[in-house]
Amino acid sequence: MPLPRRVMLAVLLAAGLVRAASAQPLPERFRATVMAREGDTLTLSTHAGRTLTATLSPATIVTEIVPANLSDLAKGSFIGTAAMPGPNGALVAIEVHIFPEAMRGTGEGYRPYDLQPESTMTNGTVGDITVADGRTLHVGYKGGEKTVLVPEGTPIVAFAPGRRDMLVEGAHVILFATKAADGGYAAIRILVGKDGMVPPM
Repeated sequence: MPLPRRVMLAVLLAAGLVRAASAQPLPERFRATVMAREGDTLTLSTHAGRTLTATLSPATIVTEIVPANLSDLAKGSFIGTAAMPGPNGALVAIEVHIFPEAMRGTGEGYRPYDLQPESTMTNGTVGDITVADGRTLHVGYKGGEKTVLVPEGTPIVAFAPGRRDMLVEGAHVILFATKAADGGYAAIRILVGKDGMVPPM
């Protein structure tokens, strides 16, 4: 039996929306250094050896990466940590970043990460902090929990509101951007290290 006209139109509209959504490019992440800025256009040298351009828009978010300490963590803090496999199923942190409350839930979960071979990323809420050494975190996320050991000297950072005038030559950044039709990139979010810091994540 033929579908009613209204149902057919709804099906076609839904299919069109799915195709449109699937056509949207996914953001890419680049660790890079700013080579130059001209107006709203950045020229970047990536850690992988590429040179690319990224265009800022009014919607581009700039976030500053600032130094922090393990003592800034407390039960209930929402964090991310890149880590390597450790003893007895624990993880050994190679960096920890502390999210502001407004970013709670960002990327929550446990997944492979590309900072080092075999590294992973865990974003979740700090539960217990082992009192004996103060450097063992229990990080919970939807569907699981990880024990994370934070060795002395592990880079620990936090996020702060950033400004576009921080995007100067020599600034170290992490760029999240989508590919543009002209081969350049449209910047969605840029993390920039404070005073020349290289974002450790």
